[in-house]
Amino acid sequence: MRILIALGGNAIKQEKETGTKEEQIHNVDVTAQQIARILAADPTRQIVLTHGNGPQAGNLALQQDLGRTGGIPAQPWDIVGAMTQGQIGYMFQNRLQTRLAQLNIHTPCISLINQVLVDKNDRQFQGENASKPVGNFLSEEEAMQMRREKGWIVKCVKPSAAKPWRRVVPSPDPISNVEAETIRGLIERGVIVIASGGGGIPVISDEAGGFTGVEAVIDKDLAGQRLASAVGADVLMILTDVPAAIINYGKPNAQALGT
Repeated sequence: MRILIALGGNAIKQEKETGTKEEQIHNVDVTAQQIARILAADPTRQIVLTHGNGPQAGNLALQQDLGRTGGIPAQPWDIVGAMTQGQIGYMFQNRLQTRLAQLNIHTPCISLINQVLVDKNDRQFQGENASKPVGNFLSEEEAMQMRREKGWIVKCVKPSAAKPWRRVVPSPDPISNVEAETIRGLIERGVIVIASGGGGIPVISDEAGGFTGVEAVIDKDLAGQRLASAVGADVLMILTDVPAAIINYGKPNAQALGT
């Protein structure tokens, strides 16, 4: 059985945490233990792992912005996405290798820098349509200050929270995974693959037949579905920090969906 597991960035850095290495490694390790048990229960299972990067990408983008004062050029969102793929992929790769070794499982594990194709005309790139929350939660006062000072698009994304506002960036619909065939080949060779991190590095087709990065953050669940289809996954497992899939989340008419 081939299983694609999708984890949110908030499962790696939780809402009330500051995002230290120790905090994030601990959270990743808890997940790695469970994945190792899934494999131990049936060694024929093939595991593909993907993850979000909202908190990590937002914090890294802020670091880029702060670096301007020291004359360090800020990197755009596609580069930030690639950075977080390396950051989070390393943590999962490291903890999975450790937890598998403890169970005497010698399945290899690799994290990939992975691009995902999007449409340059996607409406998410237009005006205030951006919808992907990134970075830390903010109070309304903090959010409005960031809007004024940095030109951020900010939205109230979790009305029930003490700090319900976050920065939002374009989140175009993923079309296809650029490295899908490579990923599939690794899976067929028995490798645990960590791919499409943060929804994948967003790229568009260019006139030369190659790809050009664009400023966006792709939804990791949508990209995970595209990847699951491309690699022939039997199960798409989306893990969240809420008890059920909910429509109208955070609103008075919120409703859990049945199975």
